[in-house]
Amino acid sequence: MRNHGENLLFSLLLFSPLLALSSVPPHSCDPSNPTTKTYTFCKTTLPIAKRVDDLISRMTLEEKISQLGDDSPAIPRLGIPVFKWWTEALHGLAYGGTGSIHWSFSAIFKATSFPQVIVTGASFNPHLWYKIAQAISTEARGIFNNGQLDGLTLWGPNVNLYRDPRWGRGHETPGEDPLHLSKYATMYVRGLQGDSYEGGQAKALKTSACCKHFTAYDLEKWGTASRFTFDAVVTAQDMEDTFQPPFKSCVQDGHASCLMCPFNRINGVAPCGDHNFLTKLAKEQWGLDGYIASDCDAIGVMVGMYARTPENATALALKAGMDVDCGTHLQKHSASALGKKMITEEDIDRALRNQFAVRMRLGLFDGNPLEHKDYGSIGKDQVCAKEHQELALQAALEGIVLLKNTRNILPLSKTKVSSLAVIGPNANNASILLGNYQGPPCVSITPLDALQNYTSDIKYVAGCSNAACSSADGIKQAEEAARSTDHVVLFMGLSLDQEREDFDRSDLLLPGSQQELITSVAKVAKNPVILVLLCGGPVDVSFAKTNPKIGAILWAGYPGQAGGHAIAQVLFGEYNPGGKLPVTWYPQDYTKQVPMTNMNMRADNATKYPGRTYRFYQGKTVFPFGYGLSYSNYSYEFISKAKKTLKLVGLKAAHPASHYEITEAKSKECQKLNFTVTVGVANLGTVEGRTPVLLFLRWPNASNGRPRKQLIDFTSVHLKAKETKPVEFSVSPCEHLSRVTEEGKRVIDTGSHFLMAGEKEIEVTVAEQGKNEL
Repeated sequence: MRNHGENLLFSLLLFSPLLALSSVPPHSCDPSNPTTKTYTFCKTTLPIAKRVDDLISRMTLEEKISQLGDDSPAIPRLGIPVFKWWTEALHGLAYGGTGSIHWSFSAIFKATSFPQVIVTGASFNPHLWYKIAQAISTEARGIFNNGQLDGLTLWGPNVNLYRDPRWGRGHETPGEDPLHLSKYATMYVRGLQGDSYEGGQAKALKTSACCKHFTAYDLEKWGTASRFTFDAVVTAQDMEDTFQPPFKSCVQDGHASCLMCPFNRINGVAPCGDHNFLTKLAKEQWGLDGYIASDCDAIGVMVGMYARTPENATALALKAGMDVDCGTHLQKHSASALGKKMITEEDIDRALRNQFAVRMRLGLFDGNPLEHKDYGSIGKDQVCAKEHQELALQAALEGIVLLKNTRNILPLSKTKVSSLAVIGPNANNASILLGNYQGPPCVSITPLDALQNYTSDIKYVAGCSNAACSSADGIKQAEEAARSTDHVVLFMGLSLDQEREDFDRSDLLLPGSQQELITSVAKVAKNPVILVLLCGGPVDVSFAKTNPKIGAILWAGYPGQAGGHAIAQVLFGEYNPGGKLPVTWYPQDYTKQVPMTNMNMRADNATKYPGRTYRFYQGKTVFPFGYGLSYSNYSYEFISKAKKTLKLVGLKAAHPASHYEITEAKSKECQKLNFTVTVGVANLGTVEGRTPVLLFLRWPNASNGRPRKQLIDFTSVHLKAKETKPVEFSVSPCEHLSRVTEEGKRVIDTGSHFLMAGEKEIEVTVAEQGKNEL
């Protein structure tokens, strides 16, 4: 037995973050410690549930309560080190969290910064999403194995639907379509956790993924509404077909080991205190195998709004099924709640079982992680690895969207452009490329720096001091640069000063004097100018769309560490753009018609409410969902044009038989109905390119709450010039041909359904019961 001084030294050596940097990563069940041999929880041959029960049985009540926060302290007497649950990995390992990554004084001080999620969403390329997540999890293991990370629970992806164009965090998400988000969620989770692309589960978690924010969270601070107090009133219909699908896919298809509940209330109830949401739906119905975390201080926020006292909030959260408090509320108030008999020790044990099961699945109770057969060999050399940085460039290239290209002004010629004016506040700012939830990038290069590789005669004028562009003092200087050069590229848009967490936009216009600067420069330029938009959310650039002096518009979002190079490669034709908008770009008038607080997706003609997203919006757009040009033209043709008729044997028909009811889209009866459809995609142009292929469903009309059209599948295909490839889609009628009733029930209507690719479509007919065999 060590004396007190020896135990203190032992604890410092094992658990000090500073000392851990030069030692093995933090872990339990060190085989060199003879005491661990007696612990059942260290026996790797036993089921995890039995090991977890043994561990919890050895903990004092005080120790148990100490583990309920995101910063879980060490338990030296059991050989358990500090564990920090909060590590951000939205599009690369990031600053923030509770200091789980030790950047500033360590051997590893940067990581690959991929494009912001909205940009990779624009690629419509699931393989790309999976590879990005794989790379991020590899870098997390590399940092962990180097002793610089105190946890392997990564809080991402954000799969809240981009419901309103003003949402400050919309760019953290893939877009506005629930199926698109669902597939992103699935692939990103599989990549983070070490599963195969097809979905085979790994025996051990590489890292743990956490899908957030469950659910209907998409307002920060708008007018008097705040995410901390907002009550999102959501219909059963919208909940089932819009807000829940991405989270259901996270759990059932991606097998995510975590969901995070948000601040806001839903229909009067705080999700972090809702037993129906957290336990009955997520854990019992969907089968969540893992833990539920709160958004940071969401339990404390409940006090006074949804719970009378801190102890009430504690009881609500634990009894609802919440397991990890991002914050200290449960650590501070659980003992008092126990004393008042508002909770039991079993409520705490239940949360700890889910927590420690995930830590054990990560291999953190299996001895030295450096000896882990799957992940122990991942070293610091794999952080900022060449292939990861190349992937970051590829992701930026695939996500850039060409919105306008009059008379093919793009691509620019590397041999004919002798001088270039680069204008705008976003041209010479590398940090703006990263978006939020960003980390220290491997490299940092601005668009201006990248363009200097293509022509030596560049004149740079900021025009404004920043994206807010509060002054037009730089316009004259910008005009002079435009007059004296062959071509002009303007880098405009937004920054995190206009769109960010806890801050929503009030309008969709470019800030300050940006429009004046753009039009003034375009008026005097020798050739039509090129406008590059660096912004996460949509902006109303109708003036640029219709101005003949603005020849091209390129949306690059927040394209990550390689964004400068990607933009330059697209401008000069080294890459053929193929990205498609994952959100609708609305006109400014939309903000006057629609309050952010109205959660309804469907239009209401009686109140002149126009609806939301491409599925239900009835108004004019600046650019529609799925829009994007290329330096090539692509055509689509259904290989088989024969009319298809389905008889839904085994499903319950309504009376009269206008539709069939679906209880589970993955039932045996539903699986038997699946069929494939093949679309021939042809590159009619003279340059190779990658293009997303989007398969939509439309009904004969949009009655009964049906969407105007609905994305049912997509993929990304690379084609050489003049090449044609067949693209096969699997259609699940129960999932893809169905709609949701006002009561939240899923049904398939009899009659005509039309599958659409580009301008082409084929008809699928659902027969009434007893008619028209397949």
